[in-house]
Amino acid sequence: MLSNIGFPGLILILVIALIVFGPKKLPEIGRAFGQTLKEFKNSTRELTADDDDKKPTLKEIK
Repeated sequence: MLSNIGFPGLILILVIALIVFGPKKLPEIGRAFGQTLKEFKNSTRELTADDDDKKPTLKEIK
């Protein structure tokens, strides 16, 4: 669904967000969104690393 937005649609969404939240609040929202994505990425990386650590090696199987 998001792949159909395009550049004009993205500009329209940004203008509406600027009108709704205002120029002072928008950078704070962007910063919080970026930190949330960063934490999500780190937690998924940790989960996949934990899965890799728990796999038995060939030496442990024998």
